[in-house]
Amino acid sequence: MVLESIILFFLVGIVLVGVGVSLAQLLSPKSENKSKFEAYECGIPVKGGSWMQFNVGYYMYALIYLIFDVEIIFLFPWGVVMRHIGPTAFVEVSIFFLVLGLGLAYAWKKGALKWQ
Repeated sequence: MVLESIILFFLVGIVLVGVGVSLAQLLSPKSENKSKFEAYECGIPVKGGSWMQFNVGYYMYALIYLIFDVEIIFLFPWGVVMRHIGPTAFVEVSIFFLVLGLGLAYAWKKGALKWQ
């Protein structure tokens, strides 16, 4: 019974995503303009090719943001069950914040948060 429900859930999800993508392909406006395939579509002439190298700082900043954003998501379930678990939940989230703080201190020390 549970296995059939899980399979049905995934099948319905796949069908809904497929229908959404198919409708977007059929109904969206299409443009075959030459400038559509350039690196930027802002009207300013491009300097160099579209495969130019970017500063690694952008990627580091984005990865750190992503890591902290995902870790914040883990706080919502903790907030829901904290009263039921009691002091154990507080100790666990304190350790979680300690590890999070150590990661932030490490990134700060390495200069990953400097915007140059």
